[in-house]
This record gives sequence, C-alpha cells and structure tokens, in this order.
Amino acid sequence: MIPHVIEAKHIEGHRVWLRFDDGACGEVDLSDELDGLVFQPLKDLKFFRQLLIRYNTLSWENGADFAPEFLREKLVQQNIQAASATTYVQHASSPERARPTDSS
Repeated sequence: MIPHVIEAKHIEGHRVWLRFDDGACGEVDLSDELDGLVFQPLKDLKFFRQLLIRYNTLSWENGADFAPEFLREKLVQQNIQAASATTYVQHASSPERARPTDSS
C-alpha cells in the first residue's frame, strides 16, 4: 500500500514534520535531497516553507514533490539512525563501562 502524507509542518531549515495515514510521524531532513532543476527553488528557505500537501504527498507550487514512499522510508531511516545514536551514547556513558573490573 502506498503511504499518504496527511499532515506536514515546516520545522526549521529543510526539516519537515510529517504524519502518514498509517499513524507514522516524525521529522525528515530534506537538505541533501534538493538536486536538480525542479528542486533548485527549494534551497531558498522562504520558498521551501511554502510546502503543501497535494496528491497525498509533500509538494510545492513549482511542481516539486517527493514520492510518499521515499518520504516514509526516509522517516524510518532517520528514526533508526537517531535511535542508534541515542543507544550508543547511553551505552558509552553507562556506569558499568566506567567502573574498573577486579581482575584478582
């Protein structure tokens, strides 16, 4: 089933908070995805902030849009990366790692 974007809000920079029809929601950073002529105007934050939902996905008045499947996958990947980074920081700073072990 193709996911549908049902809500979108500009956060800051080229980050957008999205909600999908399956309940998934979160932020995606699109700053690395603005290649090509149709995406050139989106590099201007004033224009980027004028995002809208059209045809069940994120789009802009100049015709630029992202496939909803791409946005959903990007959301999943960014959530996995964020969770991994948080787990690593928590593990690296855990008290068990800081305690010396008794080798006798």
